[in-house]
Amino acid sequence: MDYQKAAREVYEHIGGRENIVSAAHCATRLRLVIGDNSKCDKEAIENIDGVKGVFFASGQLQIILGTGTVNKVYDEFIKIAGITAASKEEAKQAATAKQNVFQRLLKTLGDVFVPIIPAIVASGLLMGLLEGLSKVFPAMADSGTYTIIHLFSNAAFTFLPILIAVSAARVFGGNLFLGAVIGMIMVHPDLMNAWSVATADSVPQASAWFGLYNIDLVGYQGHVIPVVIAVWFMSALEKKLHKIVPEIIDLFVTPLVTVLVTGYLTLTIFGPVFSFIENGVLDGVKYLITLPFGIGAALAGAVYPFTVVAGVHHMYNALEAGLLSADGVNTWMPIATAANVAQGAAALAVALKARNQKMKSLALPASLSAFMGITEPAIFGVNLRLFKPFLAGAIGGACGALVAGITGIGASAYGITGIFGYLITTNYTVQYTLVMAAAAAVAFVISWLLYREEKPAEKTETKAEISEEIRTEPYTVYAPIEGTVIPLSEVPDETFAAEVLGKGAAIRPAKGEVKAPVSGTVTTLFETKHAVGITSGDGVEILIHVGINTLELGGKYYDAHVSEGDTVKAGDLLLTFDMEQIQAAGYEIVTPVIISNTDDYAQVENLKMGTARSMEPILKVSKE
Repeated sequence: MDYQKAAREVYEHIGGRENIVSAAHCATRLRLVIGDNSKCDKEAIENIDGVKGVFFASGQLQIILGTGTVNKVYDEFIKIAGITAASKEEAKQAATAKQNVFQRLLKTLGDVFVPIIPAIVASGLLMGLLEGLSKVFPAMADSGTYTIIHLFSNAAFTFLPILIAVSAARVFGGNLFLGAVIGMIMVHPDLMNAWSVATADSVPQASAWFGLYNIDLVGYQGHVIPVVIAVWFMSALEKKLHKIVPEIIDLFVTPLVTVLVTGYLTLTIFGPVFSFIENGVLDGVKYLITLPFGIGAALAGAVYPFTVVAGVHHMYNALEAGLLSADGVNTWMPIATAANVAQGAAALAVALKARNQKMKSLALPASLSAFMGITEPAIFGVNLRLFKPFLAGAIGGACGALVAGITGIGASAYGITGIFGYLITTNYTVQYTLVMAAAAAVAFVISWLLYREEKPAEKTETKAEISEEIRTEPYTVYAPIEGTVIPLSEVPDETFAAEVLGKGAAIRPAKGEVKAPVSGTVTTLFETKHAVGITSGDGVEILIHVGINTLELGGKYYDAHVSEGDTVKAGDLLLTFDMEQIQAAGYEIVTPVIISNTDDYAQVENLKMGTARSMEPILKVSKE
């Protein structure tokens, strides 16, 4: 892969330097924040060699290139664009500034819950492994080892509010340890454990706000949103206090007031109000999933991939954390698995049916990735581009989710879907297999039936694209411009006239077109388009410099019809320029044609002086 060529093509198709706000990359994607999305030619970028998919998400243009490739293209991109490298965090901040309030809210939830996925996965996997081993070895449930490891598996869920509080404090810019204290307050052992309330004879209470009303002294095990709200308030209060409290007492006053005020408001207002709202949301989701005949689950499975495209799927992390915390069972995970596996199966059908090698090589690994739970390459690289496979995936996801809804299966963690989901669905192995089989089979069949490979559109040739097949002689350079050939010594520029850059000739143009003087590769194309370098198949390096000091025009009055790395044949159009405008701006348009690697040859012979037609021989080099 030509990394420089790929980077340059990306640069050209996003609207150039003035349309770039920020550029960063992750392990697989080039992440660009651009000023005006309408200036981006998404289809052209998708067709760049090496690009596996293109999509807009979270305020960013994300270009999938793959591990090991993206960093090399990125390095070339920032050189070409003339910008400094940005971190992923800086790119996210730039992207966030372009999002609306709803998008920012969902992104914030994602930022809070995504970092704690490893802890949830570790606990869920331990729980699943223990349950699986206990079925095989029933006596194990009475062993001390089981008791100890079972304690490990419950830890993240028992103290989930503390994990969420620390993560939220990081997102909201508060002190992480003060955030942890707020989380500890919400699960303090002096409060009745929320999971014990259902079987308790009575619930302890305390008067609040000088006797205005009573609150239940119950912990917030099983809740997630009240913690986020409490830490958001804590962070805002802490930052405000740092600004107004004198530095000499800031270390003592700010933490004290922050914990006192936030803790009291949390137990008396934030907790009761937002736990009520959260319970309502969770009850609504549970009701949807448990609708008769799995109808609600099927609807959720069909909608799921559309939320991925919209970039709002991170909200499911909060939902799944809430389900796990409240009931210990994540009933949303099988629905997500159905949607993800279905998109993978739809892409697999494309991979097996396509004859186009680029599409085949793109769709197959993207499909396998989706079966492992990572759907972006399949959705954005294949299915959404072709659209019919995307719809097939949505239908397949609905069918798989229907099975999940009917069987009522759930998982012991979140953050894992697809094949690896077996590790957290050990109590539902058969049902989970049916979910994936139904989703994959339906999506594959529908995608196979709907997908039709389009024949490449026949190019409508324009005059600029037509070039006669020119018989060229080895080591011969042909006139790239129609006009009058003159010696380099007559060029009004000492560098060219003294042959500092190499021997050659110059042309006073009669027409504003520059054609390839040889068959070869475009090795240099100045950003200002006033000069182009080409290397012939036999190794002759030619520089064509249109005008003198025309670099100062900054590309004005010039247009390029090729890119660096392009293979051209003699006579192909390279550049066009407006002779009258350049001269009117006060610049000479005499054009040196230089043999850049003159030192490689014993002789550079001028074959023509005076009037010359385009593509008439003007120079010949020889090694003897």
